[in-house]
Amino acid sequence: MGSGKMCLRSLVAKWFGHSAVVAVRVMEFSRTPSDRRRYVRIGVMRPDEGLTIVFFRHDDGSWNVFPAKASTPAMRAYPLAA
Repeated sequence: MGSGKMCLRSLVAKWFGHSAVVAVRVMEFSRTPSDRRRYVRIGVMRPDEGLTIVFFRHDDGSWNVFPAKASTPAMRAYPLAA
């Protein structure tokens, strides 16, 4: 992936640590009900508690821990042709 985007595997390693990558599990993958964007919930079980992080797919193909901004209608003014 170019332009500084990381693949999901790299992000999981970044957030959970390289030593924990073997123990992580995909808990859920689906689409958001509102705008049908993809998300993946990844978790790891630890002796004291579990940890879960949700990754959201953005329009540019990148994965982030925050959801993509919903596209909203925009009004533009164009000059009239003379």
